[in-house]
Amino acid sequence: MFEQAFKNIDDILHKDAGASSELDYTEQTSWMLFLKYLDDLEKEKAMQAELYGKTYQCILDEKYRWSTWAAPKDAKGEFDHNNAMTDDDLLTFVRNELFPYLAQFKQKAESPNTIEYKIGEIFNEINNKLQSGYTLRDALEIVDTLSFNSQAEKHELSHLYEIKIKNMGNAGRNGGEYYTPRPLIRSMIKVIDPKIGEKIYDGAVGSAGFLCEAHDYLRFDDKGNSRNDLSTNDLKTLQENTFYGKEKKSLAYVIAIMNLILHGIEAPNIVHTNTLAENIRDIQDKDRFDVILANPPFGGKERKEIQQNFPVKTGETAYLFLQHFIKILKAGGRCAIVIKNTFLSNTDNASVALRKQLLEECNLFAVLDLPGGAFLGTGVKTVVLFFEKGKPTENVWYYQLNVGRNMGKTNPLNERD
Repeated sequence: MFEQAFKNIDDILHKDAGASSELDYTEQTSWMLFLKYLDDLEKEKAMQAELYGKTYQCILDEKYRWSTWAAPKDAKGEFDHNNAMTDDDLLTFVRNELFPYLAQFKQKAESPNTIEYKIGEIFNEINNKLQSGYTLRDALEIVDTLSFNSQAEKHELSHLYEIKIKNMGNAGRNGGEYYTPRPLIRSMIKVIDPKIGEKIYDGAVGSAGFLCEAHDYLRFDDKGNSRNDLSTNDLKTLQENTFYGKEKKSLAYVIAIMNLILHGIEAPNIVHTNTLAENIRDIQDKDRFDVILANPPFGGKERKEIQQNFPVKTGETAYLFLQHFIKILKAGGRCAIVIKNTFLSNTDNASVALRKQLLEECNLFAVLDLPGGAFLGTGVKTVVLFFEKGKPTENVWYYQLNVGRNMGKTNPLNERD
C-alpha cells in the first residue's frame, strides 16, 4: 500500500544536497512522518470527543498543524497548490517558526511521559537538512498520502520503517548500532517469554528493535493477527506501562520514538539520556524491571568519571551496561543481552570480577554463541547471555549456532537459523 511512497520519498531526498546518506534519509523522513502521525492522532481524538459531546483541545496551534502548513486542502478536500508554501517561504517557515515552536513543548510539558514532551525533545534534537524548498514540498506531499488511522496501516508503515533502519545498518558509518537482526531479537524474546503486566526495559535502546518486537510478541499471535484474548485493561497496560528505554544519541532517540509509535505506542517511555551517567548505587526497588532485552554498544572507552558509577571499573562500555542491567533487574527477573564472546574468556580483572558477579547473583541458564557476520558490517564474534536474577548459576546450557554458510548482506541471519 505505502511501499512505493517510501521509495519516492527516498528518491526525492536523494536529489537534495542536504541529505547525503541513509542516516539523513531516515532522519528527515522521521520528522515528517511524526508530524503527519500527530495530525492524524489529533483528528482521531477530536472525532472521538465529538461522539461523546465533548470538545478536544488540540496540542498544536492551528498555524503549526500539518493540515495547515504542510498539506492545505481546498473546499473539495484536494491538495491546495495555490495556498501551499514552497521554495524559500517553506524553508524559512520550517526553520524559523515551526521547529522553534515545537521545541518549546519540552519546557511546557507536564511530564516526560507525555506526547507534548516527546514533541519538544524530538524538535530540540533534529533539524531540517533539506536545502531546497521544492524538494521539501515534494516530500511533504508524498508523506501526506500516508495514513495512520488503522492498525493495518500502522503495521505496514512500521514494516517499511524497519526496512529503512535496516538499510541504515547496512550503510556503514556505525549504522550497525541502529540495527540488531530481527530473527535474533525474536529468538531472544521467545526464550525470555515476557508476559503482559511485566515491565520490559532496554537501557541502550538504539532504534527500539527489542521493544518493538516485544510489543508484537505480546500484541499479536503467530500469524500476525491481533490477539482476541486481551482485555481493555491489557491493551492500556501495553500502551502505557510496559515498554521502557533510554538512549544517548539524538538520531537514535528520534528513530526509537517513531518506531514505537508506528508499532502502536502513542507516547513511548523513551528517555533521552546517557544510561551510564547514572550511579547504579542509587537504583531502588521502584526503578527495577521484570525483563531486560538489549544489545549494548561494545568497545568504547568510557571516561573515568563514568566508571565511578560502577563497582567494577572498566572502560569497556558493554561491561558497564551489564552491571547496570544486573542491578536494575528485579529479583526473579529475566535478561537476554548480546555481548562480545571474549567476555567468557578474558582474564583481565574486570572480566573476571564481572563473570563472578553474574554467576553468583544470577542463574546464567543459557549462552548462545553466534557465528561471525551475524551483525552486518562488523566481524566481531558475539554471544547472547540468558539469565535470571536472584539465585546462583548451577548449570549452563551452551549452544553454538552453526549456520553452515558465510554470512553477510546477501546471506543474513534468518528465522530458520
